[in-house]
Amino acid sequence: MNTAPDERLAHVWAEHRRYLVDLAFRMVGSVSEAEDVVQEAFMRLLKADLDQIDDVRGWLIVVTGRICLDHMSSARVRHAAGHELGPDVAADAPDPADVVTLDDSIRMALAVVLERLTPPERAAFVFHDVFQFSFDDVSAIVGRSPAACRQLASRARRRMEEETGPTRFQVEPAAEREVVDRFIAACEGGRLEDLLAVLDPDVAGHAELGFAPHVDVEGRDNVAPRVLALFGPHTSSTLVSIPVNGEPGILAFRNGRPFALMVLGTRRGLVDHISSIADPRQLAFLSALA
Repeated sequence: MNTAPDERLAHVWAEHRRYLVDLAFRMVGSVSEAEDVVQEAFMRLLKADLDQIDDVRGWLIVVTGRICLDHMSSARVRHAAGHELGPDVAADAPDPADVVTLDDSIRMALAVVLERLTPPERAAFVFHDVFQFSFDDVSAIVGRSPAACRQLASRARRRMEEETGPTRFQVEPAAEREVVDRFIAACEGGRLEDLLAVLDPDVAGHAELGFAPHVDVEGRDNVAPRVLALFGPHTSSTLVSIPVNGEPGILAFRNGRPFALMVLGTRRGLVDHISSIADPRQLAFLSALA
């Protein structure tokens, strides 16, 4: 191959980093820790022989998953020893019951999946139900048989249904995940044309900004530039997908803290409505969970 190793690694980083951060976030529950996990996975890739790896993406997924499992197991040991994990809720943070704009299922999406499941259960559920890996692939990551991974995922689903009810936490269909992935990739790359391509011509946007009255915008030519202004690469935002109330959603982080929440309405493979909240007061309780 004529491509220099550094150029190949840069290409792999650009192509796969966002997907791996999204995956790791679902596992460890912190965007900053997810980024550390992915960086560690790429550090291991630096020490490997790229020519000997047939599927670099698959290799990174397996390594990222195993690092996440090690991280979660270590975190549980520290927590059992009495060390608190994550920040306390700020004294002036609103009670989640008072935040009427955000449905409680957002808390469940974060708290139930990221806190109530054991690391193996969480891994089996995230890789199979959310990212739609086969149980053979999950087995290679978790280090258990496919049958055991199937049981882990089933147990995770039952535990979530016990906490939230069977319809309160739903995994987004593959088609919706593809739309969200395209939306995030366009924002992180600052590519206006790509963002326009994933928006319905008549898309409507509604934003609660906190520091100003709510903003309503219609038409993709008006919505797209405003989305890039808030979430483009110049803003140093990290975007991760998460289902909200059964609809595709995106959490935006800055400096490791939730900055905004978007819920995307989709129709025929395009985003036709965007509801966003970028109000620190309303997102305060998410900071404590994430």
